[in-house]
Amino acid sequence: MLDRLSSSQEELHSEELQQETRAVGCTRIKDCSDRQIVSVTGTLRTVTLRPRAGVPALEAELFDGSAALDVVWLGRRSIAGIEPGRRIIASGRISMNRGRPVLFNPKYELRPVGQE
Repeated sequence: MLDRLSSSQEELHSEELQQETRAVGCTRIKDCSDRQIVSVTGTLRTVTLRPRAGVPALEAELFDGSAALDVVWLGRRSIAGIEPGRRIIASGRISMNRGRPVLFNPKYELRPVGQE
């Protein structure tokens, strides 16, 4: 109880996200390795449109309390429901880009808004 009172809001949010990861049976982002097929869950921190080689690409940063990864949908300018603060489950093959894990064109499931 004392730890919860002395923890920052960000630490409490991170712990909540890690508990959700365990509850839905997903892999923690910090445990993901290159070329591994995974299901991860967390909160989208940022969503940006960033073209890659002249092709539109919607990029989002997914944070699960342990680490962050980039989720990239190639050929998409926007996706309904993909917005900062939204919780999702994303599945696909991890690749490493500049030392950071990335999921390209993952299968995804939007988590209900009422669970935030």
